[in-house]
Amino acid sequence: WGRLDFIVHSIAYAPRDDLHGRVIDCSLAGFQQAMRVSCFSFIEMARLAEPLMRPGGVMLTMSYYGADKVVSNYNIMGPVKAALQATTRYLAAELGEAGVRVYAVSPGPLKTRAASGIAAFDELVADAVARSPAGRLVDIAEVGRTVAFLVGGSASGMTGDTIYVDAGLHNMA
Repeated sequence: WGRLDFIVHSIAYAPRDDLHGRVIDCSLAGFQQAMRVSCFSFIEMARLAEPLMRPGGVMLTMSYYGADKVVSNYNIMGPVKAALQATTRYLAAELGEAGVRVYAVSPGPLKTRAASGIAAFDELVADAVARSPAGRLVDIAEVGRTVAFLVGGSASGMTGDTIYVDAGLHNMA
């Protein structure tokens, strides 16, 4: 087809011992692997997609609130997702002149296969429900509608942002 309208980067990984351990105890190899899979792969994807993107194209990645605040048991993924959000801003700056927009989408806790690797995930979910202003979790359809908004023309005045879809949880102390 010769072109891409949008791409979605939604992959993250850290070795189990490094994910479940303290950040200070993370191995160099585990940190490098988590960064390579969870962050650098977005850079690689953007590099490969850039020649196929036309003005109005969109690049999205998935992040999490643990990039901004300390979340129990999120551990090494917090710094990795913070790097991913910074990467989003830099890619937006570099690709903006070509008319390509870049976003990070940060859903609240979703019961996914990836989430099953986080220790005490059920407690994280219960805490999110208790603390969010809406008193609930978001569902995957709400995240999908947000992504549809971002790739559509309605979000043309935005780029480089992290968009939270978490029932307001990120606003709570």
